[in-house]
Amino acid sequence: MSGYLAAPPPERGLFCNRTLNMRAIKAIGYDMDYTLIHYKVEAWEQRAYEHMRNRLVALGWPVAHLTFDPMLAMRGLIIDTEKGNLLKANRFGFVKKALHGTRSMDFETQRNEYARTIIDLADRRWVFLNTLFSLSEACLYAQVVDLLDAGKLPGPMGYTDVYEHVRRSLDATHMEGALKAEIIADPARYLIQDPDTTLALLDQKNAGKKLLLITNSEWAYTLPMMHAAVDPYLPQGMTWRELFDVVIVSARKPEFFTTRSSLFEVVTAPGHEGLLRPHSGPLKAGVPYFGGSATEVERFLGMSGDEILYVGDHMFGDVHVTKNVLRWRTALILRELEDEIRAISAFRATEVRLAEKMVEKERLEAESCQLRLEIQRRRQGYGPREASTPDEQLHTRVFELRTQLEALDAEIGPLARAASELANPIWGLLTRAGNDKSHLARQVERYSDIYTSRVSNFLFATPFVYLRSPRGSLPHDPSLPGGTPVFPAGVGGDGGAT
Repeated sequence: MSGYLAAPPPERGLFCNRTLNMRAIKAIGYDMDYTLIHYKVEAWEQRAYEHMRNRLVALGWPVAHLTFDPMLAMRGLIIDTEKGNLLKANRFGFVKKALHGTRSMDFETQRNEYARTIIDLADRRWVFLNTLFSLSEACLYAQVVDLLDAGKLPGPMGYTDVYEHVRRSLDATHMEGALKAEIIADPARYLIQDPDTTLALLDQKNAGKKLLLITNSEWAYTLPMMHAAVDPYLPQGMTWRELFDVVIVSARKPEFFTTRSSLFEVVTAPGHEGLLRPHSGPLKAGVPYFGGSATEVERFLGMSGDEILYVGDHMFGDVHVTKNVLRWRTALILRELEDEIRAISAFRATEVRLAEKMVEKERLEAESCQLRLEIQRRRQGYGPREASTPDEQLHTRVFELRTQLEALDAEIGPLARAASELANPIWGLLTRAGNDKSHLARQVERYSDIYTSRVSNFLFATPFVYLRSPRGSLPHDPSLPGGTPVFPAGVGGDGGAT
């Protein structure tokens, strides 16, 4: 941090959907993976992919030649397990972009498949990619769908069967620990170090906030990873465990927030590290626990509801359920936001040029529509008419306008394509689906009170900040023609930390 008055770069802001007074927050809970700890996504997901692929090879599937493609999938996409498609939907659940396997679906095919379909994530057919951990799963599934279509997979299977196999291979990869053992053995290869995260936690703790670590990772993984990511930046002699008033591992989120489960104390004595003993009664400060439930945490803290802020990266397991069931305040971590905002900023001059051309297009279209209506009324013999203009002159002007619009479309086309490919050449921006908000953006808007790219961004705001949501935008609010959003100073477009 360059100084206490330094403003964050636009991509490091805290973006506020629902006004949040941090002074009223008495406890802050954190997820660990991709929240307190960030990974080099391509390195992690490539190894996860390879473990999954090798499991399918062991089943006799001809997939040994496949390789991880980091551009093929992104958070917020939806897998259609019935049809073998990867989809991007807008906020209303309408499909705006589709791949069948790894192949882009043309407009007519996509229209025939999904024109009458509204995606409802409550239906098991749809699998939402909630987190960066889903990228390897989606990539491998799309590639295996290609093999199924080519008749190269063993046995009679459908697209849903293929998804179940891929999903089981992912679950086994995470459960059996071989991948995590590799991470623990060489954390520098996979971790992105962020010293400011530790400073932000120290600020919050010393401001009187209770800090909670609630992670689905097991103790044997949590201990070394938190040590590697946090301990080097703490005051001399202090460890990460002293930062947190409650530590719960193997939490089973989202069930942790919705059900009650047995609580165990994790033994930390030398020679017995990681063993479990049943626990009853109040929680004890400084003791890590296994399982349990959010209601026990609330009872221990003597707090509930909007006194607690929970920060995580999983759209459903960390944010949606927490908000719906417990009414805790919520913060979503979207690391991809930084690249997205930088891409929008770099594209800004082109966006202005595109908007100017759209102004001209709308003007020409409006004139053309009026002329066509005048011609229609003359033919049918009704309504007022402009008698001074001959019919031939009207038809000539309509033809001229059509020619001008075709030329203008030829200029707009490449600019619009470039806009649709920002950040990802296949899917475009994380938060956009065409000119609309993406399905992910709608969920962020609905369930996360604030969102940001990393925990250390809290440093720019301090533990005492009053985060105010911007005035909500509606179609009749001022904007550039063509639906182009008007960017505020600083680029973001979604509000900021002050």
